Amino acid sequence: MNQEKSATEKQSLTPVQIVRGDWKAFVDKISYKGLLGNMPFISFLAVICILYISNNHFAVQVQREMNAQNKKLKELRWKNMDIKSQLMSKQMESQMIKDAALIGLKPLTIPTSKIVMDSFNK
Repeated sequence: MNQEKSATEKQSLTPVQIVRGDWKAFVDKISYKGLLGNMPFISFLAVICILYISNNHFAVQVQREMNAQNKKLKELRWKNMDIKSQLMSKQMESQMIKDAALIGLKPLTIPTSKIVMDSFNK
């Protein structure tokens, strides 16, 4: 019976009264009582906002660390390639002869020979 009364009352309201009623309902939601009634929802939204902001800061920090590590990795790659090329040039025979000449060593002019011992002298 109450539902029938409320339905007939809503039909008899003018558009201006409907807008005023909606406005009053909106003000009631924003008022102190409305805020207290919606406090669990508001606190839930605050927690979600805090999590979103902290996740964003964490992602930015991780990205900065990754960029720094990539920069170090590139530098170490170049250093590795430089050392490899230096090692390859030092392993060449001509370079070894030059380095040995600095300490007084000279390459052999005669081929190496093998020393063989007689097995009968034992």
